[in-house]
Amino acid sequence: MKTQPSHPASSDCLFCKIVAGDIPANRVYEDEFCIGFPDINPQAPTHLLIIPRQHIASTAKAEAEHSALLGSLMSAAAKIARAEKLSKGYRIVVNTGEDGGQTVNHLHLHLLGGRHMNWPPG
Repeated sequence: MKTQPSHPASSDCLFCKIVAGDIPANRVYEDEFCIGFPDINPQAPTHLLIIPRQHIASTAKAEAEHSALLGSLMSAAAKIARAEKLSKGYRIVVNTGEDGGQTVNHLHLHLLGGRHMNWPPG
């Protein structure tokens, strides 16, 4: 898989600091495109964040050139879900923008599992 063009990390971005190793995180998954680690405010028995190494502020800022990266995030989520033994199911959430509930301006997936997920969310 081809790596994505690099975009400068944001010096004030919490997730960029985690990618750089400036802020520690319990990395449960890592590959050339992304990192997975537990959410500090879990909303389910399993609640992990999957962040791209490349800084993209949100899905609203994603472009066609990010297609491979976006696909790798979903693939990583599936790998992590298998490793976490979420065979009964799980939810992948991407919050975008203030009204979407995004609190860190760095694209990230929430992988939630370990309990029944209700619908509709929010």
